Amino acid sequence: MKNAISRVQAALLAATLLAAPALAAPGDAADAKRLLMDSVGIASVKGRGETPKLARFYRDWLVQAGFAAADITVADMADTATFHMVWRAAKATARPIAFTGHLDVVEADPKDWTRDPFVAVEEGGFIFGRGVHDNKFDIAALLATFARLKAAGFQPKRDIHLFLSGDEETDGITSAAQAKQAQALGIELMLNSDGGGGGLDAAGKPYFYKLQAAEKSYADFTMTITDPGGHSSAPGASNAIARAGLVAARIAAHRWPAQINDITRAALADAGRQRPDELGQAMTRFAADARDAGAVAILRANPGTIGQIATTCVPTMVTGGHAPNALPQKVALTVNCRIFPGTSIAAVQTELARIAEDPGISFATGVDWPVTPPSPLRADVTAAVQAAVSARSPGLKATPGMDAGATDSVFWRALGIPSYGVSGLFMRAEDVFIHGLDERIPTSAIAPALQHWEIILNRLAR
Repeated sequence: MKNAISRVQAALLAATLLAAPALAAPGDAADAKRLLMDSVGIASVKGRGETPKLARFYRDWLVQAGFAAADITVADMADTATFHMVWRAAKATARPIAFTGHLDVVEADPKDWTRDPFVAVEEGGFIFGRGVHDNKFDIAALLATFARLKAAGFQPKRDIHLFLSGDEETDGITSAAQAKQAQALGIELMLNSDGGGGGLDAAGKPYFYKLQAAEKSYADFTMTITDPGGHSSAPGASNAIARAGLVAARIAAHRWPAQINDITRAALADAGRQRPDELGQAMTRFAADARDAGAVAILRANPGTIGQIATTCVPTMVTGGHAPNALPQKVALTVNCRIFPGTSIAAVQTELARIAEDPGISFATGVDWPVTPPSPLRADVTAAVQAAVSARSPGLKATPGMDAGATDSVFWRALGIPSYGVSGLFMRAEDVFIHGLDERIPTSAIAPALQHWEIILNRLAR
């Protein structure tokens, strides 16, 4: 009777196990997907006070994955926060390295979106939501990879640090603070999840990968024009709004001198070899001779390449006037500049003043980040990234490149820490909506990104 009961119980237990859903392996694609979608639901936007909540969410997730709470620090800073974790080597045989990303995202107005920007939705093979691409995708993939390696008994040969900044999209205060912290810790190099990455052609086939080894700096200039004002029925020779309009038009029309460095030369030469069209030919010619006026004209006319060959400055905001029936007393024009490595912010301001042709303008600098040289192309980093890219797409070359917009890496490079953008995300150009409406990533990108990060970690930290 006892044996019969045991057999029945065993049969029931077996049936129960067969009927139950299989538990997800720690850090697998399903795990990373859930982490990504849950993180989108935390609106880590400047002014909302949610960024510290996201930092604590990541901390709790990693603790559940087996990392020690004592090795994770979340520090509130005004409206935002910083996140720092260290995965300690049992016996370090090499200097520590850092992986980075950012917690904060750009604001999004639900009235403008087809879907609620802060509720992740999977639809048509994509996951939609603010920050799902910039930068929560790679953070989720990186954390999931940490969890999977931890569960598999991975033992790093060096301390691995994870830094997540809290205001990369705005002021960069936390970014600068973390770079100084990393310098004090003796970090040898930094791998940024918020830079570089791959491109897919229209058919979804990988056709390039950019290893970000340089980037342009970022600066906002507020150019203010003041006038006495007066009654709108008695206009004078000067009008602050009209003057600001002329200044804005001059700046928008200006083309800054073409520049090149070793990183952009290599990137343009490689991209040119892959394109048989006029743009590809211009890339090749410019890489060979940056004085080629015809090549410069073609590259300037293309939105995807103008930022690779020179500083760019564009008017982005204007405020002014105080009543519909009064002459404007003050107009403020915001000009956003992305500055080529080697050009100082002071030199850009001097040139803007010359272009404006209005001596009555006063200047104020808003956000300005360091102008830094390219990072050296370290053999260990390039080999690790190439191995990850080759696993995704055999025969595809990882090409060093320059990002047209600044990331946290500028603060690290400014302190002499070599920094590299090594995102695991491949996207079609037509699907990229960073900072825009209906930001999305393909669901199919998650599994390859996990493989990408695992290869890099194994190459550089084991």
